[in-house]
Amino acid sequence: MKQCLLIAVLMIGISSCEKNINFNLKNADDLLVVDAQIESGKYPTVVLTNSFDYYSKIDPQLLAGLFVHNANIVLRSGPLNHKLKEYAFPLGGGYVGYAYLIDSSNMSTAFTGQFGKQYYLDIDVAGKHYSSTTFIPPLTKYPDSIWFKTAPLNPDSNKRVLMSKVTDPPGLGNYIRYFTSKNGESFLPGQNSVFDDAVIDGTTYTVQVEPGIDINNRISPDSNFFQRGDTVTLKISNIDKATYTFWNTWEFAQGAIGNPFSQPNKVIGNISNGALGAFCGYASWYKTIIAR
Repeated sequence: MKQCLLIAVLMIGISSCEKNINFNLKNADDLLVVDAQIESGKYPTVVLTNSFDYYSKIDPQLLAGLFVHNANIVLRSGPLNHKLKEYAFPLGGGYVGYAYLIDSSNMSTAFTGQFGKQYYLDIDVAGKHYSSTTFIPPLTKYPDSIWFKTAPLNPDSNKRVLMSKVTDPPGLGNYIRYFTSKNGESFLPGQNSVFDDAVIDGTTYTVQVEPGIDINNRISPDSNFFQRGDTVTLKISNIDKATYTFWNTWEFAQGAIGNPFSQPNKVIGNISNGALGAFCGYASWYKTIIAR
């Protein structure tokens, strides 16, 4: 009841100060959007796209046409410099996407992500230069144990929730991002996938791990549960502060879309020269378990 009254008061306040507002949304220049990552034990990947107008009709043809081609991308770590190569991959429906990956013809300078190392990214495209850096921290924070239990207060006895017991290392600055994979499918991040240790520094705690979600699909009431018999892999990635800040602000902005009462929010990336997106490093831990 109190919540209904609060919403009613807010609506009255909005209507009482209602006036006509005309937005003049001009066509903005395209901005480069960078989705770059390097994970421990894996090769880097970089996807470049262009931003698009607010009123653009989003369809597969538009998305397929956003990829940026012929970029010169160099990844550096210590004495190694490796120029990435553009590769095509199928998107489905006859459309093709593009990503910049390790050049398989020049493996002498290729490298995978390593714990405790800094990485530098340089992008030259369309006469502009962009740069970024990321750090793969040591792998210091991951669950002591994980297990399934029957979903409480749920009439379906086959529903399961994933539980995790975690000990946070002493000292602030232990940032993580988590993903889950179910029955061999792709890894998906949780709806709120990043966490800091501002409140739980140095403590041992137990927490429910919600399944990762595909934001392109409608979230169902069953999204918080696994099913008995599911084979689930939990991925915990230790990340640096810049990676945490990017995903924290991105998820807040994504969750606020369509909410008239949300506060304005800016997604904070780490790419220079006004580009959008981020270059993220992940120190990752994996554990597979079957829901009994």
